[in-house]
Amino acid sequence: MTAMPHEPLTQEDVLLEGFLALETPEGFRAELIEGEIVVTPPPDGDHEDCIGLIVEQMIERSRTRMQYAPNKGLTLKDAPGAPRDRVIPDGTFAPRERRLFRGADSWMPCNGVSMVLEVTSTRAHKDRDTKRRCYARGGIPFYLLVDRDDSAVTLFAEPEDGDYRARQTVPFGKPLTLPDPFGFDLATADFL
Repeated sequence: MTAMPHEPLTQEDVLLEGFLALETPEGFRAELIEGEIVVTPPPDGDHEDCIGLIVEQMIERSRTRMQYAPNKGLTLKDAPGAPRDRVIPDGTFAPRERRLFRGADSWMPCNGVSMVLEVTSTRAHKDRDTKRRCYARGGIPFYLLVDRDDSAVTLFAEPEDGDYRARQTVPFGKPLTLPDPFGFDLATADFL
């Protein structure tokens, strides 16, 4: 019997295998972001309250009927020299008519996702910078960031060349206009 030659594993392969084998404690989530494994503890109540306020408005006011998935694992495009990003946004929105989440694996491609939502917590710089680039590389049309440290909400749009070309920021208390397919002003006064 002859042994079959194997391709040597790259650092990216080893990192991905290690990431996929992780067992995190209940409530924690692990992500692979630009070649770094990031483990996040369960969120606090204010974090969850903010998400709930946004989801409620999306369901009630969006021009296009939206489906929402909390903590949905998304696979995105590779960062240079790193394995394919695997991120878990606080919220993922897609048109209801597409039924994008039905039958999806734990980690699904981001094709068809209209918007992802992040509310800052312990690692705000990851949400502001690293995850923003990940979502743009994935071609997700909109990224909504609620920055609790800065008391502001930012909508990033027009992903191109690994970042978003457009951004609109409002302080908590001011409405943020969400363009189509949403088509409404997101109220932020309750974030205060």
